[in-house]
Amino acid sequence: MKTLKTISFLVFTILFIFGCETKSEQITNKEDYNKYLTLKENKSLTFAYKEIDFWQKKFDAAPNQISYLSQLASNYNMLFEYTGNIKSLYKTEELLTKSNEAYDYSRVSTIRSLARNYISQHRFKEALELANKALAIGEGKKETQKLLFDVQMELGNYPEAVKNLNAIRDMNSFDYLIRLAKWNDHKGDLDTAITFMEKARDIAEKDDNKGLKIWSYSNLGDFYGHAGRIQESYDSFLKTLALDPNYSYALKGIAWIVFSKERNINEANRIIDAIAVTHNTPDFYLLKSQIAQFKGDKTNEIRNRNAYFSMMEKNNYGAMYNKYNALIYADDKKTASKALEIAKIEVEHRPTADSYDLLAWAYLNVGENKKALEIAQNHVVGKSFEPKVQYHLAMIYKSNNLALKAKPIKEELLSSLYELGPNFDKKVNQL
Repeated sequence: MKTLKTISFLVFTILFIFGCETKSEQITNKEDYNKYLTLKENKSLTFAYKEIDFWQKKFDAAPNQISYLSQLASNYNMLFEYTGNIKSLYKTEELLTKSNEAYDYSRVSTIRSLARNYISQHRFKEALELANKALAIGEGKKETQKLLFDVQMELGNYPEAVKNLNAIRDMNSFDYLIRLAKWNDHKGDLDTAITFMEKARDIAEKDDNKGLKIWSYSNLGDFYGHAGRIQESYDSFLKTLALDPNYSYALKGIAWIVFSKERNINEANRIIDAIAVTHNTPDFYLLKSQIAQFKGDKTNEIRNRNAYFSMMEKNNYGAMYNKYNALIYADDKKTASKALEIAKIEVEHRPTADSYDLLAWAYLNVGENKKALEIAQNHVVGKSFEPKVQYHLAMIYKSNNLALKAKPIKEELLSSLYELGPNFDKKVNQL
C-alpha cells in the first residue's frame, strides 16, 4: 500500500493546499511532537534486525527452505521503510529474485512482492510484466488486480486501471476504498476522495488494525492538506505518530506545515534535522535548500543542493529521483538540456501527464516555446491537477503570448500556494 503514496514526487512534497493569506494562524505546537524527535529506540527496527538474524541462520542451516528468503525480504523491506537506506531495498529485490527463480516464477505471492519492490524503485514496466505473469497463473486473482491497478496508475494506463478497480469492487473493503480514493483524487474530485479515504479509516478503526490505521491516518493527513483543512491534516499526522512514533512520513508532514503554513524556518529545519538522523534520504537536502532559498540564504541553498547531488552520486537510486533532478536542472538555463534528457527517459518509462509536463517544461527552458506548448496541449491540459504542473502550464502559455489562457490558472494557483511552498508566492503573483 505504500505505492499509493503518490507516487508523483515533488521536491519533498506533502500534498496540501490552503488559501492565500498574508499571515497564518498557528497550527502546530512543539509539545505535541517534540517527544518524537528525540526517540532513542525504534522497536520496529530492532524487531526487523532480530528477525533477519533469525531467518538468515535458519536459511544458512537449510538452504533448500526457499520460504525463508521471503521472510528475510520482508524484514529488509522494513529496514528500507524506516531508514531510507537504498541498499536494503536492493537486498529485498535480491532475495525476492532468488525466491522467484527457485519457484520458477510459479508462486503468485512472491511474484507480487517483487513487483511491488520494482514499483518502489520506479521500475514500473518491469512491475507490470510481473503483475501480468501473476494474473496469468490465476491464483489470488483479486490481490493481483489490486497490484495491476497500482501499476497501471503509475504508468498512466487509466482505462486498464479502472477495469481492475471495478473488478475488485467492494464498498466494505479497505483495499478497494483506498484505491477508489486515489482514483477520485486523480480525477480532481478531492471531496469524494476524502470521503472514501475516511470510510477506509473507519474500517481500519473498527477492525482495530494498527497497520491500516497508520496508513489511513497518514494519507488523510495529505488529503486534508489538499483541501486546505490544515488543522485536520496536523491532527491526522499526530494520530499516526501516536501509533508509530518512528513514522517519519508524518513528521515530514508536520515539517511542511511549519514551513509552508507557518513560515517558521528554524523550527522546520529542526524537525528535518531530527528526522534525518534515522531516516536519511536525498530529498531532505532539497527541502533544506528550499527553506534556505526562502530565507535568502544563497550559501546554504547551494550547499544543500550540492549535498543532494553528492548523496545521489554515492548511492544508486536508479530512476527514483528523476523527477527531482529534471526540475532542478530545468530551473537553470545552463543545465536545462540535462533536464530535457531526463524528461525524455521519464516519458518513455512512465508516459503520464506529469512526465509530459517535465518534458514540456524542459523544452520551455531550452528556448523551444512552441514545442513546449504542443506537448502541453496534447498531453497535459486537463489531465493533471498538480499545482506545479499548472504553474508550468501557465508559464508555457505566457511564453507563447497566450496570457488570457494563463490568467485563470494564476487565480487557481493563488489558492494552491501552500502545496507549492513559500518560494512560489512571487512567481505566481508575477504570472
